[in-house]
Amino acid sequence: MKLSRNKVKIFKIKNRKGYAAIYANNLTEGRTAEQAFARMAKAAKRRAKR
Repeated sequence: MKLSRNKVKIFKIKNRKGYAAIYANNLTEGRTAEQAFARMAKAAKRRAKR
């Protein structure tokens, strides 16, 4: 499954360092927006296997 960047909502987390990504009831965090997106791609891939 190819994850599109425009389907994932990425935003800066208040009161923390880093960014969060939300997609299909999954929430991931990363120090950079790119890292949060990469972690989301991995989470979406795991969810698709179920």
